[in-house]
Amino acid sequence: MALLEEFEKQGNYLFRYRGILPLIILVAGIGVFVQGELKSPEFQDAEMKEIYRFFCLFVCFIGFGIRTYTVGHTPKNTSGRNTHGQLADELNTSGIYSVVRHPLYLGNFFMWLGIAFLTGNMWFTLVFAFLYWVYYERIMFAEEQFLRQKFGAIYLDWAKRTPAFIPSFKNRVKPNIPFSWKKILKKEKNGFFAIFIVFFLFQCTENVIHKIDIISINWLFYATIASGILYLILKVMKRSTKLLDEENR
Repeated sequence: MALLEEFEKQGNYLFRYRGILPLIILVAGIGVFVQGELKSPEFQDAEMKEIYRFFCLFVCFIGFGIRTYTVGHTPKNTSGRNTHGQLADELNTSGIYSVVRHPLYLGNFFMWLGIAFLTGNMWFTLVFAFLYWVYYERIMFAEEQFLRQKFGAIYLDWAKRTPAFIPSFKNRVKPNIPFSWKKILKKEKNGFFAIFIVFFLFQCTENVIHKIDIISINWLFYATIASGILYLILKVMKRSTKLLDEENR
């Protein structure tokens, strides 16, 4: 099999199972975090640790913000979470898609970079960045092969002026459809809740290691509870009402 077909085959396979990568990162990250905490002194500067936790959360929300902006300006059957195969009823070329060709994967990178930072281990963060690049390079290649075959010259013209992963604002074009908060509430509730769940899990792990109460009643506890309640409300609304539905969104 030629390398071109091999890359595309690998990319389509990884695309179907791309939800597994976050679980691997999470398990590995917690393992590295535990090792670091076991070697650290029992009494540390709590204020500095909290500031660093806020920094990691900020990095995650940079990624979530990129995803939110991207999804909020896209029509139905584009930029989705489907796992059964490539899907694109039309080619997104305006808004953030005029700045970077794969904004969702850029957003995912920052979301998981914040988690990698949370381990406090530089080497783990570097390994994560390298593996993310190798993993998603195949997926992006397969997606672009699909788009190239479906949209032909339109895709080639867009790809020629738009970078794949590192944004460039030189040729930015305004989004051609308005932002939809309903679509965000329907599509991105999982990621919002997941951020707080992961941070809460790291904090509970730290508490166990240092023999503190497993659950700390602090801002992170309340934020996790609030985001969980919001997730459940939106889940019920999506299944039992049409309040979040919009035509072609």
